[in-house]
Amino acid sequence: MARKTDVLIIGAGQAGLALSRHLTDLDIDHVILDRGAVGQRWRAERWASLHLLTPNWMTRLPGWRYDGDDPQGFMHKDQVVGMLGRYARSFDAPVAEFTEVESLRQTPAGYRIRTSNGTYVARSVIIATGACDRPAVPGFAASISPAIAQVTTRDYIHPRQLEPGGVLVVGGSATGVQLAEEIHLAGRPVTLAAGAHVRLPRRYRGRDILDWFDRCGMLSEARDPAVPAHKALSQPSLQLIGSDPPRDINLRSLSRLGVRCVGRVVGADGNRVGLGGTLAADVAEGELRRKRTLERVDTFIRVNSDQAEPAPQEDAPFIPQDAALRELDLAAMDIRTILWATGFRRSYPWLDIPVLDRTGEIIQCGGITPCAGLYTLGLPFMRRRNSTFIDGAGQDAADIATHILRHLDNSAHAAA
Repeated sequence: MARKTDVLIIGAGQAGLALSRHLTDLDIDHVILDRGAVGQRWRAERWASLHLLTPNWMTRLPGWRYDGDDPQGFMHKDQVVGMLGRYARSFDAPVAEFTEVESLRQTPAGYRIRTSNGTYVARSVIIATGACDRPAVPGFAASISPAIAQVTTRDYIHPRQLEPGGVLVVGGSATGVQLAEEIHLAGRPVTLAAGAHVRLPRRYRGRDILDWFDRCGMLSEARDPAVPAHKALSQPSLQLIGSDPPRDINLRSLSRLGVRCVGRVVGADGNRVGLGGTLAADVAEGELRRKRTLERVDTFIRVNSDQAEPAPQEDAPFIPQDAALRELDLAAMDIRTILWATGFRRSYPWLDIPVLDRTGEIIQCGGITPCAGLYTLGLPFMRRRNSTFIDGAGQDAADIATHILRHLDNSAHAAA
């Protein structure tokens, strides 16, 4: 017999749990499914030393906020797992752990969900599996010599697991720069291939940079509906690190350590990797974004007479020595491993409903799909800039909960 519920949530991470808390407060019957335990991706698909990029005081969920003794610190990923578990227990979230979704189909009565532990029937379904699903490794990776080991950030745990020899880290996001630094400090020669990412100061004018973003409303800023979904999903990430004491990380700091910085990877064949040679232009683009971002903070401080330290003198943009390089010979450089830090794509092999675009992403606007009662949650810039943040999950979940309530009322009237 299929188990019936009003709402079924797929994914017991921060987004799914935030929605569950809102549905609990609204007294809406629901269940959460997860293929693993609560916070499974934090538990099993993050590297060992990872800390949040957001300060602890920004770790906020509906009905809960950080109340520890280190509000300016940065939570370790294992602490995040513990926090999510405590949060789920705090309101008896109806989580069915180790229950993998095998198919999701639409029926005249709603949705039918077949899982590894039985079948569910629900009037509404929310896909809250998050943004970090399938590593976005380029197709030309298949042309790289089999003598070169290839690892993704989903599988990377620590430097000791890598083959002896040099390492090419592809991707200059927060993840890429952190892993390049970690692997280099472990004694390995590292080359970092980067693009147009934005370096930001960890602290600016006396506060954490994300504190300023929070104060001026930048993080909770609503997404412009005119922005195409593919652009919202591919916003360049910030070069930041959560560390004690707080510090900056960027191409300049890595170069000073001895990491070789080159431009973006555009192709590969055997032991040769092609580079775009456009790193100088990419750095310039990133510097424009940095300038606009800090100017927005400065304007907020000026308009609101907020207490702040004087603006620091800006240093000149850093252009790595090998910015124009067009090719790497992996064999000659003794690079034995490529670590792909190139982001993620979403994958829904169990979704038997025609709501995917040609790239495999769910067609949605603010989490609302073309299928009545089917929603998404936790995607990049889904409704706001902080849609993928722990801190941003709550407001998005509140909005989706309102839509769900309306859908349930409408479907009940239609059935009457």
